[in-house]
Amino acid sequence: MIQNVYCVGRNYRLHAAELGNDVPDEPMIFLKPSHAVARLAGQTLELPQNKGEVHYEGELVLRVRRSYEPGIKVDDLVGQMALGIDFTLRDVQTGIKKKGHPWTAAKGFKNAAPISEFIDFPGVEAAEGEDFTVRQNGKEVQRGNIKEMIFPLQEIVDYIGANYGLGEGDVIFTGTPAGVGPCAAGDTFELYWGDRLLGSCVIG
Repeated sequence: MIQNVYCVGRNYRLHAAELGNDVPDEPMIFLKPSHAVARLAGQTLELPQNKGEVHYEGELVLRVRRSYEPGIKVDDLVGQMALGIDFTLRDVQTGIKKKGHPWTAAKGFKNAAPISEFIDFPGVEAAEGEDFTVRQNGKEVQRGNIKEMIFPLQEIVDYIGANYGLGEGDVIFTGTPAGVGPCAAGDTFELYWGDRLLGSCVIG
C-alpha cells in the first residue's frame, strides 16, 4: 500500500531551463495526495480538461521498503522502482506560483500521479546503466537517466528522510528530464525502462 507520495522538483538542469526556472540549491520537495495515485495499466485516465493545459512529466519512482535511518544506503532503503507521470495543470501552476500559493491545486488532483508496475530496484549502479523514456502517441518525447540528476538518489533520500521521514510504502517521484509538454484527451502514453514497457495509459 502506498503511503506518502514525495516529489522532487527541478532535478534535471535542462528541464529547469526549459521552464525558465532557477536550479535549486537543495532538493525541492513537494507532496501529492495518495488519492492522486493511479495505475498505468493501459486504461483511460480522466484528467481535468477545463483548467488550461495539462502537462506530462515522466519520472523514475522509488518505493521505500523500510524506515529511514541516518547513514542507510539507497540500495538498502529502496526495494522496488517504477515509472510514473507527474501530471501538472501548467496554467494553474503558473498562476499560483505568481501568488506564492501551494502547488496542490496544480499537482494534487485525482489521477495526477499514475505509476507503472513495480519491479525490483537493481541498485544505483545498475540503474545508471539504463535510460527511461516516455512516448506520447508512439513518439519519444522524454529520455532520462539518473546520472543526469542534479541531486542524486542518495542525497534525495537523505534529505527527505532527515527532514520529513521515510517509511515502508512511501514513494518518491525523483524528478523529470527535459521534454515535458501538453497532452490532450485521446493521447496515449507508454513508459519504458530500457526496452521494457512498464506502463501505459490513454488520456480521458
